[in-house]
Amino acid sequence: MRPIAANLCRLMEDAVIVAARRSVIGVAGHGLRNVAVERLAADVLQSVVTDVAADAGVERASIVEAMADVVLGNVMGPGGNVARLSALTAGFGFGVAGLTVDRQCGSGLEAINLAAALVRSGAGAFYLAGGAESPSTAPWRFVRPTTPAELPQPYARARFSPPEIGDPDMGVAAETVAREYGISRQRQDAFAARSHRLALAARQAAVFEPELVAIAGLDQDERPRAGLTEAKLARFPAAFVPGGTVTAGNTCGVNDGAAVVAVTTNAWREAHGLPGLRVVGFEVAGVDPNRCGIGVVPAVERLLTRCGLGVADLGVVEITEAFAGQVLACLDVLGIDEQIVCPDGGAIALGHPWGATGAVLMVRLFTTMVRRRGPRFGLATCAIGGGLGVATLVERLDR
Repeated sequence: MRPIAANLCRLMEDAVIVAARRSVIGVAGHGLRNVAVERLAADVLQSVVTDVAADAGVERASIVEAMADVVLGNVMGPGGNVARLSALTAGFGFGVAGLTVDRQCGSGLEAINLAAALVRSGAGAFYLAGGAESPSTAPWRFVRPTTPAELPQPYARARFSPPEIGDPDMGVAAETVAREYGISRQRQDAFAARSHRLALAARQAAVFEPELVAIAGLDQDERPRAGLTEAKLARFPAAFVPGGTVTAGNTCGVNDGAAVVAVTTNAWREAHGLPGLRVVGFEVAGVDPNRCGIGVVPAVERLLTRCGLGVADLGVVEITEAFAGQVLACLDVLGIDEQIVCPDGGAIALGHPWGATGAVLMVRLFTTMVRRRGPRFGLATCAIGGGLGVATLVERLDR
């Protein structure tokens, strides 16, 4: 294995994740339909603080007192500072601030990257970071009329790109990527079936239990489906482009959920005898918005090059399974073995609560690498609307 280069990646060597939790993930309009986004986040924030205090053998109040900030990603929420609202809802007191990040589907992972950078910079020694999303309770959005005769017009999302460049819906962009990179319908359906199969096996083996926070009486993820075989998936019609290969079956859903990690210094981790994940480095990159799903590729390539590692050094990869075709295109270009990707299923099976999903990836890495003493190096990465990709490299540290 090549040594990590003495370069910019070393700036992150003291930022360590020592706890990680996520909520159960609900299907929008179902089990978590009445749970506001700040309540989703607050329950997970509280669980992470409780975990850190118990594992470190310190008072819970001391963790809250040491908290420099709460950094959360959110995409389609009520506006304002969701992180501050969530911290107050969690009962952390007036002294704990809050910062809300919006990098669309990469928001939760970007929040963790920002917290890691703040720890290394010396701005603070302890942060809670992640994301939360509640499409079930998000307000409706309307374009303001320009004349008294016009009516407000609803819109589903913000613009990602100027019209002269192109601003396709995510499904249309996924079709473009699948077509241009030669990802067949059969491969997409097989990958989707794999996601559900692995998620159900992980649930049966109680793999998710240490990371889950039950909310509103829901104690397991709602989306995974038994018996969703390739043959059944093959019956689904194209969802976005007539005659296309991207369907509702090989695509993620619209989901509610939250995920949070605790980021602190390596010195604090060592002093309290905790295992963790060192944030080795992170990267963000841009691509053509019409092919936004491929944004993972330059982000991962730059990150690995800068950190002196190769694809062969990665033991596990968690990637947002927004669309099977888009994920497979990225894996093909990067040369990543599908077998190390989302080993307990991904967003196709578990769901994609937009602002939280990037943080869910890191929670999954924490379970695989720390709780189960898995591989030394792991990667979390997301493609993002508007033609972006974000990637974070972590290293397992034992007690």
